[in-house]
Amino acid sequence: MAPARHRATRVAILIIVALTLSAGLAPAGPAVAAPSARQNAVTDDPEGGTPALRAELEAASKGYLDAKRALTESVQRQQQLAAQLKTTKAEHAERTKLVEQIADQTYRTGPLRTASVLLDNTSSADFLDRVTGLEGVVANENRALQELQETQEQIVQDTRAVEAEIIEQRKQEALMAKRKEQAENALTVANEKARAAAAAAAAANTSTTQSSAQAAPAPRNPDGSWPAETCSVNDPTPANGCITPRTLHALNEAKAAGFTRYVSCFRSGSSGEHPKGRACDFAAQPDGFGGDATGGDRTYGNNLAAFLVDNADELAVLYVIWYRQIWLPSSGWQSYSGAAGDPSSDHTNHVHLSVY
Repeated sequence: MAPARHRATRVAILIIVALTLSAGLAPAGPAVAAPSARQNAVTDDPEGGTPALRAELEAASKGYLDAKRALTESVQRQQQLAAQLKTTKAEHAERTKLVEQIADQTYRTGPLRTASVLLDNTSSADFLDRVTGLEGVVANENRALQELQETQEQIVQDTRAVEAEIIEQRKQEALMAKRKEQAENALTVANEKARAAAAAAAAANTSTTQSSAQAAPAPRNPDGSWPAETCSVNDPTPANGCITPRTLHALNEAKAAGFTRYVSCFRSGSSGEHPKGRACDFAAQPDGFGGDATGGDRTYGNNLAAFLVDNADELAVLYVIWYRQIWLPSSGWQSYSGAAGDPSSDHTNHVHLSVY
């Protein structure tokens, strides 16, 4: 069903529910397909913060993950080049020894040996044999010298390549630090008033009472980067609409790990990753989005947030928001408060996940 048709259907259902409530009657029973009021509450403020802040965090996290992958590749290339340089130096040592042996032999026999060898013969056939033999000796000497020169040139090239990779590594490390600072500065500006109180509760808010399961990794490109994806697969949650294949993978991995309470992913007409199909909201309560999660519901949210963070590399996590905190791949947990100050925008009733 097209998104426009879904929106029209939801509007019609909400009108029916509103008319029913205004008449003092109970809402329709199970035959009505609309989610409950608690389930709809999160749509008031999709992700908290501001659109500008979310755009800044998305750019910072993407840049950090890209630089982290480039750094890993640079370190691997350095290791390969270092091994190659070691092999080349070993070959250079062997060829240097061979050339030294040839030079020593020439010194001991003297420069007149060639003429004497050619003149000291008894027949033309013997002369030709000796000429052929000398040509072979000269060719071997020339080849040894050429190979020595080639290994010397290869050492220079390998050394320069290693130096270039060291520069590349420092460049990526600097970029990662810059992206980390970018994200943290954006959060500092947005949460200056709430930082002190929220930071003190960070450990308690994100603690877990169980070990996180291991998620299966989402598919990557051969170079380790994340393939570009669009909102191209059906959203299996009550939100309908579409999500990206990587979002679906993260959703399925969370369910496989036991997090099977109410989830809503696609949402049109809002900012952030929801309309792009790259985000899901996981309710802490079993039946939808309500007030602040407490007791077992809060523990459920803690465990879910921990699972997503522990499997951030496998699931291509851009950020996780839970209980006035946001986790970024560059900076870990930081304070994060919604503009409206309600359970939805403060994320005290659901865990928000955004993927690359």
